[in-house]
Amino acid sequence: MRAVVTGGAGFIGSHLVEALVERGDDVAVVDAFTPYYDRALKEGNAAGWRAVGVPLYELDLRTDDLGEVVDGADVVFHLAAQPGVRASWEVFDAYAGHNLTATQRVLETARTGGVGRVVLASSSSVYGNAKEYPTREDDPLRPHSPYGVTKKAVEDLARAYADNWGVSSVLLRYFTVYGPRQRPDMAFHRLCEAVRHGTPFPLFGDGSARRDFTYVADAVAATMAAGTAELEPATAINVAGGDEASMAEVFALLEGLVGAPLILDRQPAQKGDVDRTGGDTARARALLGYDPAVTLRDGLERQLAWHRQR
Repeated sequence: MRAVVTGGAGFIGSHLVEALVERGDDVAVVDAFTPYYDRALKEGNAAGWRAVGVPLYELDLRTDDLGEVVDGADVVFHLAAQPGVRASWEVFDAYAGHNLTATQRVLETARTGGVGRVVLASSSSVYGNAKEYPTREDDPLRPHSPYGVTKKAVEDLARAYADNWGVSSVLLRYFTVYGPRQRPDMAFHRLCEAVRHGTPFPLFGDGSARRDFTYVADAVAATMAAGTAELEPATAINVAGGDEASMAEVFALLEGLVGAPLILDRQPAQKGDVDRTGGDTARARALLGYDPAVTLRDGLERQLAWHRQR
């Protein structure tokens, strides 16, 4: 299978590229190396698959011609995006460009270039503060941040291309993915560094916020399955780990694994953060054969080991 991965030098993307290569796929990567975080970290993420000859195209999805890379692909895994909830209030243009414009151009190139399927990275942020948990794919979508708004709009774009042009797509709503290579702005990355080095961890809120945590290998397994499963165009699917925990519970688990206390720098709750996430995975299990295998404890141990090796 010929696969293209956008954002392939990122956290989830780099793991996906390696898994596709291991499966024997013909893979190409597109990444713009946006300055959201240090380019050197992304270069490190990409080192493994670049060493085995996977081609990298440094392109800006908002403006550059994608046809040379994308045309005729069996599947495009579109993981490139502008991440982060809190910053989306301040620099919305970046989110509109990297999330909306980029996705529209990927879908348009897929339409004109004979691409078999586009697998799009959406987010649990499309649900906002839901009325019931775990959230199901047909529940109302009410994003609580500009970031979430752009992710909902990404899904709407995919539905428009499906309805008007028959473009095959899958919308994967990832729930708090963690593990080795996690972005430096994400909570588990900062937690692991803080507890290892005895530096304060900024806690926004009182620690009662709950998240459904998904280990990166499980997220990658679902993503790969979405590339080939028999699905209706623009099918939305939750990719959740089923390990829901409060931040306070995560702190206690991490302290036990490291054998050292975590220093907290308590801060007010931030606008855009939701109280809870929790995803129903019945659809993923039925349509993708999804079966998350890594517990929160085991996954956190693996991420800690990665931090120690760096």
